[in-house]
This record gives sequence, structure tokens and C-alpha cells, in this order.
Amino acid sequence: MHELSIVFDILDTVEASAKANKVKLVKSVTLEIGEVSTIVPSYFRDVWKWAVEKRELTKGCKLKIKTIKAVSICRDCGTKYSTLVYAKICPNCKSTNTELLKGREVNIKEMEVI
Repeated sequence: MHELSIVFDILDTVEASAKANKVKLVKSVTLEIGEVSTIVPSYFRDVWKWAVEKRELTKGCKLKIKTIKAVSICRDCGTKYSTLVYAKICPNCKSTNTELLKGREVNIKEMEVI
């Protein structure tokens, strides 16, 4: 379960930003997580609930997740398409010469603080 290390990395970043800005408490964190990021949201939420209670600045911190749709592009015909629907095969020309454009990201979008 790699979610544990990702949660710790995110909380380290959140905590560093909070300290640098003299924040008393982080109430919520909104993350953007790509559909093909390999993060399992239910595992991530469980680890989050446990981990935020271990730090003074994040006790009770809520997690909000926004999903980034996975989009690929065909290098042969230029068609952009849903990666989850068609995987690595272009729905237009059936080429497998494709590339993932987005959907693998994990970004801290915003923090609500006191």
C-alpha cells in the first residue's frame, strides 16, 4: 500500500507550508488525483484519517479529492480520447502509437486554514 507514503509526503508539504505562513490549523486539503495515478481513493482516505491525527497542525483535517480524467492522444492522427475507455488504442484510427496526456497527477490544489 503506497498510499501511506504518499499521504506522509503530502502532509509534510502541507505542514511546511502551514508553518511558513504561521497557520494555526489546517482545516481541509483539496487534492487533484488522476484516474490512472495508481492511488486507490478508499485506501487513501483511510490512511489520511489516521495520519492527520498524528500532527498538531492537521488534527481533524478533512480531505477533498477532485478527479483528473485520464486523457491520451494518438501520435498518428492527433485524436484525444478517454484513456479509461479505450486504453492504448486510438478509437479513431485504431493505432497503438498513443501517449497519456493527463490523469497520472497528484496535486495539492488548495488548503483551508485558520
